[in-house]
Amino acid sequence: MKDYSKLQNGSDVRGVASDLLGKEVNLTVGAAEDIAYGFGFWLSDTIGKAPTDCRVAVGRDSRFTGPALQASVCSTLNQMGFTVLDCGLASTPAMFMSCVFPETACDGAVMITASHLPPDRNGLKLFEKNKGGLDKADIKEILQIAGMGHHGNEIKQANSEWRSCDLMSLYCAHLKSQISAILGLREDDRPLGGLKVCVDAGNGAGGFYAGGVLEPLGADIRSSQFLEPDGMFPNHAPNPEDAAAVDSLSKKVLASGADLGIIFDTDVDRMAVVGSNGRDIARNGIVALAALLCPPDADGSRGTIVTDSITSTQLADFLAAKGFTHLRFKRGYKNVINKGRELNEAGTYCPLAIETSGHAALKENYFLDDGAYLAAKVVAEAARLKKDGRHIEDLIADLEEPAEAKEFRLAVNASDFAAYADTVLAGLEEAVASGKAPGMTLEQPNYEGVRVNCEEGWFLIRKSLHDPLMPLNIESNAAGGASRIATQVKELLAPYDQLDLSILK
Repeated sequence: MKDYSKLQNGSDVRGVASDLLGKEVNLTVGAAEDIAYGFGFWLSDTIGKAPTDCRVAVGRDSRFTGPALQASVCSTLNQMGFTVLDCGLASTPAMFMSCVFPETACDGAVMITASHLPPDRNGLKLFEKNKGGLDKADIKEILQIAGMGHHGNEIKQANSEWRSCDLMSLYCAHLKSQISAILGLREDDRPLGGLKVCVDAGNGAGGFYAGGVLEPLGADIRSSQFLEPDGMFPNHAPNPEDAAAVDSLSKKVLASGADLGIIFDTDVDRMAVVGSNGRDIARNGIVALAALLCPPDADGSRGTIVTDSITSTQLADFLAAKGFTHLRFKRGYKNVINKGRELNEAGTYCPLAIETSGHAALKENYFLDDGAYLAAKVVAEAARLKKDGRHIEDLIADLEEPAEAKEFRLAVNASDFAAYADTVLAGLEEAVASGKAPGMTLEQPNYEGVRVNCEEGWFLIRKSLHDPLMPLNIESNAAGGASRIATQVKELLAPYDQLDLSILK
């Protein structure tokens, strides 16, 4: 029995696929074969169809370990009897759309990616046509099946098909039609004519967006950068949250006079925007912008926006002023997506579930976290605004930002770090609730960790699900306030000697 449990990262599979950076490889070709078998077994059982009646699409991002892992997954599924569509270089959202497009009509899909992680990492994101991305419990079950391994008598060469599929052409056509429809024009009318867009793909899989979507619609993409796939990511980390990456795009937007910039992560399920002024629209900004681009409900109401737990007080005020209800939930893109689905099923209109990391899932788009789809809405709006002499950043000009925002990661040295973290959270909550921390009140409702309002801002401390850490986020409305709040937090947490507070200087 093999133990693949350490490859689970929430609702994804991730591991070390190369010894490039000196780490021990645990996502081998053999492991990928076992996981593919586990997924195939799970998929067939879940949808109640024999493998020979199922179609599965398989794609990858630009990582150099991708081709070998993709070939092993395709081969295993094909030998199980599945019809396999080998999509080559693709994006994560496009892989789910292989289950939607009538031309492909897949029952499931596999994306070989490790998102923004270093070049030596890789992983698998798994989809089923009805539920979309799989949940943690599904991944756990699949890895348990994979751990049993597969045997020659269980995998027999079937008369199934394994063929190449130009999925990204279908996906580009889908995005072009969305942009044209928003603007009420035909694609032949070049609806983005005159709009200058700088796309930064970070050498991931998102380079298609510039030449395959924007340019055919008339946009000027000449200022775009790092569109070529390169799994070593030689220019900057392919991550919309990375300060150096965003700074690189900001400088290019300003130097080229672009109307806006779009930056994607490696597999294009996340994005951020840079306005014509060179300022990034990310974190609270991308939440605010995405919300404004959502359609109202049939009765005209704006609905509920679900976000992760670390959004600012200023964002909540902005959303309320625009007519939205804000539900600050938990970190983890599947957590916010599942909450958005749950609200709609219960009769509460939720058009958007979004993390500050840039994972944005819209109800109108299958609650799929799709950076390119959100980018299509942003670009279409930018084209409309330009006709009036305005820019995309003008939409959120009244969004206030905190004066300071800091994140600390406090190490937990206890052997049972999860239990100790729970003790810390319970003790902190009791201290604040009982008035032992003057000027502090508990945020209500609160769905993750302990969030506390202070005289100069707020802080949130929670436990990491996978690492012996307690992330601490602090925001202040005054210069120097974050340090003062950190000092107060350090005093409150001083009794917990297994929590390393040395970083809170």
